[in-house]
Amino acid sequence: MRKRISLLAAGALVVLGAAITPAHAADPVFTLAGPAGIGLRPHPGQSGEPQKTSVEFRIVNDSTKTFDRPSTFTIDLGALKGVADVALAKGREKDCTLTAATVTCKRWGLWTGESTVVKLDLSAADGSKVGATADLTLTGTAEGATFKAATTKVRVGGPDLVLDRARLKAEQKPGDQQNLSIIFANEGTDPVNGVVLEIRTTHGIDLVEQYDNCSYSEDSTAGRPWNTGWSTVQCLLEGEYEPGALYGVDGPLTLKAAPHAFTDGLTYAVYAAGEQPKAAAAKNRAFAAGNKLATAKQAPKAAARSGRQVTDLDPWNNIQEFDFTTRNTADLVATGVSLTGKAGDTVDVDLGFRNNGPAWVADLRHGDHIARTDIMIPAGARVTKVPAGCKGVAADGSDREQALGAPRYFCSTGHVVGEKETFAYPFQLKIEKVVADAKGSITVGRETPRGTTGQPWDPNHGNDTAALVINAKGTGPNPTPTTSGTTTASPTPTGSATATATATPSTSATGTGVTTNGGGLASTGSSARAIALGGAVLLAVGGGLFLAFRRKAGGHA
Repeated sequence: MRKRISLLAAGALVVLGAAITPAHAADPVFTLAGPAGIGLRPHPGQSGEPQKTSVEFRIVNDSTKTFDRPSTFTIDLGALKGVADVALAKGREKDCTLTAATVTCKRWGLWTGESTVVKLDLSAADGSKVGATADLTLTGTAEGATFKAATTKVRVGGPDLVLDRARLKAEQKPGDQQNLSIIFANEGTDPVNGVVLEIRTTHGIDLVEQYDNCSYSEDSTAGRPWNTGWSTVQCLLEGEYEPGALYGVDGPLTLKAAPHAFTDGLTYAVYAAGEQPKAAAAKNRAFAAGNKLATAKQAPKAAARSGRQVTDLDPWNNIQEFDFTTRNTADLVATGVSLTGKAGDTVDVDLGFRNNGPAWVADLRHGDHIARTDIMIPAGARVTKVPAGCKGVAADGSDREQALGAPRYFCSTGHVVGEKETFAYPFQLKIEKVVADAKGSITVGRETPRGTTGQPWDPNHGNDTAALVINAKGTGPNPTPTTSGTTTASPTPTGSATATATATPSTSATGTGVTTNGGGLASTGSSARAIALGGAVLLAVGGGLFLAFRRKAGGHA
């Protein structure tokens, strides 16, 4: 009986073990991606070499782990026979092999994120007809993985919108106005059913008119319209735009330099309806009856029609960009602070500056910091909390490992300073020893290797430095103990835009011999002087850097 019970128990354990053995995780699924369609320039026959068009296929690994097994990717080229010729793009020959029938690529592992599988150069085959199509499909195989195929439709011919460059004046002053003339052509083989005109301007350039077939939006965050610096207008221009024809926008588009304009930019582009970039949610829209922006044909030519919308043959010539320099200035003013307290007290205090304008200042092209605040800590005080965007350095401005307790701090703004904007960096100081009339300083300006210097566009360097004083003469610490053990600063700057930044060691700030003015600001005694405007014009699209499309469009205008 005992033996039988133990056998039954063993059997139960086996069944239980089978029940609790974890099942194998499902095989990962990877997505292959490529453009929905591409158009090829028709073969020129005996008159020259066919123009190449590139197509790139990618793989998306959304997992947090690298797939460490070999994978094979294949494209069957049979469908392209007589339609397109294929070549591997330069730099991809070692990963892939090309035959007349297939493209095969090997990968020994798949990193997380998105990466390129293969890039091909396609051109229309000799003898191919306009309108000929074929599917280009990428598939993948690997042990323990599944791949979702990607298909790109290849077509010979298509529309090609080409935008002329407007004649605009680069040098301007606040309030200046000039008309933006929009002229474009369809240099492709197919018509375009509807065109979207997109105009993007930086914070200092306004578009005066509003039309009821246009949407208007701002790329702004947290109530700061200058944060990204761009506003977008998209106008739907209805109608059919024929191959070989030239068109002009029929209606005024007036650009006006705002009172705060300084270094600003403009991009303008035309897209086949449905292919325009996605804009931010529309902020406002005008609905004046009959106030529509339209187009007028300027040079019609006969051309064949395909009846279907396909991808633009060359999207790079759809867009133009322009830089403006406005004769304007911005006055950066350091904010002085006076504190009182006794030994052992801590104080939360905002240290920084404000822009008295009138101009905003931005480096939208490179993303460099506009200004640095250089803070010298008064004797007897120790920094116990350092805000984002600030870095502790030695007294001479050289590197220092420890952020807390430094005698000096560099704080960077980021790449945009709005007109009338205040930057207030929240520090916490502990008064370790009472030193009568202990003086430090707050200086704002342009970064130097170990300090700051006056910005060339700031006409008044006399207010670049202000005093940071603890227990100024005639005040002294409060003799009555506080219940919280803390004290507060007076005055403190209002509002803040604490910018995260990477401050590099630099600065030999002045700030010695500073005397406070009545409003808590300080003067170095230097006289104000006008500084000539300079520097490269700065430009960007959305939250990222602007890619300047400087290819000259055809000479229609």
